Amino acid sequence: MADAAETGDNLHMTGGAVKRAARLFWAGDDVPADAYILSADPAAVGASFTLTGPSPVLTPGHVPVRGDLAHIAMAGKCFVPHYAVPMPHVVRAGGAPLLKATAAGSDVFAQLAVGARFDVLEIAGGWCWGQAGEGGFVGYVALDKLDVLVP
Repeated sequence: MADAAETGDNLHMTGGAVKRAARLFWAGDDVPADAYILSADPAAVGASFTLTGPSPVLTPGHVPVRGDLAHIAMAGKCFVPHYAVPMPHVVRAGGAPLLKATAAGSDVFAQLAVGARFDVLEIAGGWCWGQAGEGGFVGYVALDKLDVLVP
């Protein structure tokens, strides 16, 4: 079945690859096997989408990516539903622990020093998820331990 071409329901299977063809800009009933378009732009007829290889291996704890959210710099490198522009903050007096999770007793990645930069990517339930400095650990910090960095 993988080598057979099926045109039912706009689904084409050739060589194990599944491609969905758009009939939007074709006058005839049959869609040529090599006509797959990615957009509603008629000029895109004939364009195709290919996978270029495996996703990059991300270093846990140092890459600002979760299953639902990532740093805007990760756009094009990984696929998540949402990308966020970091909101720069600094650690208040007394420092702050950078945690792996918001649960009580969660492992501590690092102790952030007073005045250290923390780029917040999400604020929820009194916790901030983000990255310590550029390229630092990624995790959670209590919101009451941070102040907005004023340029």
